[in-house]
Amino acid sequence: MTTTRSLLDIDDLTNEEIDALFTRAREFARRPAPRSLEGVFCGNLFFEQSTRTHVSFQCAQMLLSGNVINLTPAQLSLATKGERLDDTAVTLRALGIEVLVARHPRAGAVAELAAAFDGCTVNAGDGTNAHPTQALLDTFTLGDILGDLRGARIAFVGDIRHSRVAHSSMRLLQRYGATVVGVGPECFLARADVPPEVEILRDFDGVLGDIDALVMLRVQRERFESMPIDDGAYIAAYQLDDERLARIGARTPILHPGPYNRGMEIVESVLRDARWHYRDQVSNGVLVRAALLHHLVHGW
Repeated sequence: MTTTRSLLDIDDLTNEEIDALFTRAREFARRPAPRSLEGVFCGNLFFEQSTRTHVSFQCAQMLLSGNVINLTPAQLSLATKGERLDDTAVTLRALGIEVLVARHPRAGAVAELAAAFDGCTVNAGDGTNAHPTQALLDTFTLGDILGDLRGARIAFVGDIRHSRVAHSSMRLLQRYGATVVGVGPECFLARADVPPEVEILRDFDGVLGDIDALVMLRVQRERFESMPIDDGAYIAAYQLDDERLARIGARTPILHPGPYNRGMEIVESVLRDARWHYRDQVSNGVLVRAALLHHLVHGW
């Protein structure tokens, strides 16, 4: 490895770096990626279940010919023997792992790992705090669809309070000149939950004809002991159903970080709509994460 650069949140990258990263991701889509992680041991340490992010990072590492080691909490001493996170980080580095991709249910936990890990650490989601690589792939996807994000009005709808995706993506989209709107009930969205410039709206129906892109978010039931809003009330006010689908622009992209809940935040017909770009997000995630890993390990 030539660098020990890490990514804990989206502010760790400049816009110039992100532009170059996106250019490289597009190059990876057109021709074989370099073997830039050949001989590099990459550890994926996920303390929360994950399909998209975990497999996406594995694919990105293998695309760059990295040596991939997938770790689960049950395999580690901290699960039953009281080892601390920082001790785990030191041990993994001493074993030869140079790139550590980590997800943890507690905000700040990945930063603790990074502080003790003498290598490259990537935050794959820490609690409700941040998810920088999802912000990158969502911005990349929206940029490809809309062309120019400056002046675009992008609405995030749903459980914004507990969405690490929204917390990172909103800030990045604002950096690229987009106007970001948060839509949801007060139990999922208060002023403290979003950047100061984000407009907070309660009326989903009122924004449908005045947006350039729509990001639907999952209600994160696992974050609650008891739901603060009745399912029926939430569906009536915030579900993207057939009637609302008919009222958004004919070319307005619809995104979702996944996993999506059919019958809760979206209905089945959304998945068949040409404006639904979930598959593009997932595919782009591999390319963007591969470009990111190349950048963090080797620079440009």
